[in-house]
Amino acid sequence: MIIELSTDAQDDLVAGYQFYAEQLEFVGEYFLDSLYADIDSLLLYAGIHPIVDGFYRMLSNRFPFAIYYKITEERILVYRILDCRQNPERIYRKLRKK
Repeated sequence: MIIELSTDAQDDLVAGYQFYAEQLEFVGEYFLDSLYADIDSLLLYAGIHPIVDGFYRMLSNRFPFAIYYKITEERILVYRILDCRQNPERIYRKLRKK
């Protein structure tokens, strides 16, 4: 099984990196390392997370982000990686955008 990131998920990672890189030196790199480790863990744990608005939602271990994904027979598709500190309605609008 492979993990694939949508264009929106990649954009979410870039935005998160830029935010944390502006806060303190090397925090942006730590953010990416942490989120990629969380995403890689889907190879073992995909499908055990709660379903929210039609997507599985895994919470990041180190940052206030949620990884929204779906599973097919051949791959795990990460749709969005969203900051949980947003207004929940904004999160749902982004998920419904599909």
